[in-house]
Amino acid sequence: MSSTVHRIDFRAPAPRPLPPSAPAAPSFEVQGTLADIVALMGGNAQTLPADEAREVLALVRVHEGLTLFHEGSPLHSLHVVRSGTMRCVKLDDDGYEQVVAFAGRGDVLGFDGLSSGAQSVTALALEECTLYALPLQELRRLRIRSAGFDAAFLQAVSRRLRQLFESAEMMAAVSSEVRLARFVLWMSSRMAAMGHSPRRLRLTMCRRDIASFLAVAHETVSRSFGTLAELGCLKVVNREIEIIDMPLLRKQARGTRSAGRQASTRPRDLPPDPAPASPWPAARIA
Repeated sequence: MSSTVHRIDFRAPAPRPLPPSAPAAPSFEVQGTLADIVALMGGNAQTLPADEAREVLALVRVHEGLTLFHEGSPLHSLHVVRSGTMRCVKLDDDGYEQVVAFAGRGDVLGFDGLSSGAQSVTALALEECTLYALPLQELRRLRIRSAGFDAAFLQAVSRRLRQLFESAEMMAAVSSEVRLARFVLWMSSRMAAMGHSPRRLRLTMCRRDIASFLAVAHETVSRSFGTLAELGCLKVVNREIEIIDMPLLRKQARGTRSAGRQASTRPRDLPPDPAPASPWPAARIA
């Protein structure tokens, strides 16, 4: 089965991080409620007492391309993504930015820095984002006061940890096509959890971000998308992805070799092998 392969263009400029000395410059909006953040993190907001549910919390708006916080900066607050997608990167000694995570609706940012008191990554907005800002002192107060908030917060942190294990599972695949197939399925499950179509995906990250996240060359990402499209798993138009054959995509994600190599080694209908030659000379008949 095959599908038309469209030109894949992920060359839109990646969001430019601010230099470490520049402020993140988010804008604050006071319009969120405790009931909203509890539901956002996966809790049951209807169980909250009325006075707790109406409590107002601060929202932060981060424009596309701007930085929420920098790696190594003091940890003053945790953030919960309400809308948009954040890109989390680490800077190595050579100045290379390694994408280590993408954070979307309901994800908690900053909890991995609680042990050190400093942010472990730099978080940048891939698009217009809004996030709940939870100063550490306020977070402690809310967890003590509201059992519903505490349960939802632990659920969100647990879900974030599970996503880290899922990322490690992607990296366990040797083949770039298998890694990409797992990434697409991961994005599909995230879209389904947010109430969107699990088959029609709009990627907010560029090709270089995906390549960095999967630890492959950015040219390899385009080739891998093309291979999965040729196999009939996907239809790709720029950043719009349509999963055409979900079972086939799952099969590719379970593989250990490249999709092209698996296709080339499929058993074919071959003629029967000739009878082996006898090691003894034929008897001469007089």
